[in-house]
Amino acid sequence: MGASTAIEWTNATWNPVTGCDKVSPGCAHCYAETFAERFRGVPGHPYEQGFAMRFWPDRLALPLTWRKPKMIFVNSMSDLFHERVPVDYIAQVFDTMERATWHTFQVLTKRHERLAELAPSLPWPSNVWMGVSIENKRWTRRADYLRAVPAAVRFISAEPLLGKLDGLDLAGIDWLIAGGESGPGYRPVNVEWIRDLRDRCAEQQVAFFFKQWGGRTPKARGRVLDDREWSDWPLAAAR
Repeated sequence: MGASTAIEWTNATWNPVTGCDKVSPGCAHCYAETFAERFRGVPGHPYEQGFAMRFWPDRLALPLTWRKPKMIFVNSMSDLFHERVPVDYIAQVFDTMERATWHTFQVLTKRHERLAELAPSLPWPSNVWMGVSIENKRWTRRADYLRAVPAAVRFISAEPLLGKLDGLDLAGIDWLIAGGESGPGYRPVNVEWIRDLRDRCAEQQVAFFFKQWGGRTPKARGRVLDDREWSDWPLAAAR
C-alpha cells in the first residue's frame, strides 16, 4: 500500500484510516468511496466492508520502513480529523510523521473545526503540511481555520472546484491546488473559476498547481490551462 500513486501533487499515499462520511458538496461523487464500494463483500479484501470507517494500527509505522524520501498524502481514503478518529490515534499518526523526518507529509481535511480544536495539542514539524478542501464559496471559511494551524506549509485543495471562490482569503496560504471533478456524473468546472484562482495566487505569491480539468476519467481532458501546465510548489518543497 502506498508505494506509488497517480495523484499529480504527491508520490505516495498512507492510509492508517480508511472510510469516511460526506460533509459537503465536494463529497457527492467521492472517488475514494466509489473505489472502496467496488470491493464490498469481497472476502479478505481491505475494502470488504466498503467505505465503512476502519482503523489499521499495523500501518501506523509504515512510512518508517520507506527509506527513500517521499511526498506522502496522508489518508487519501479517509479524513484524519473525522470525528470518529480518536485523539490518541491522531497523535500516533503525528508521532510517525514527526519521526520520519526524511519524508514530507500532506494532510488534507474537510473537518476544519476539529482541526483547529486539536492543532494546539499536536506537534507540527516542518515536514508536515496541512491543507483544507474548499469546493465552493460557502466553504471558504475553512481557510480561516487553517490559518490558525502552525504548520510549515498551509495549502488549499480547490478540487472538485464547483464554483467561483468569492471571498477566499489567501493570506497565510502557501499553496493552492485546483481541479475539476472526474468520474461518472462529474460536474464540469468553468475555466474562469480556475483563471480567477491562478491570477489571485500570482498576485499574492501563492504557489498554484492545476491538477486536472476532469471528466469521465481524471486525465480525460488533461491539465493544460492557457497553453501550459501549472505545477508550482511551495518554497518548502525545495528544502
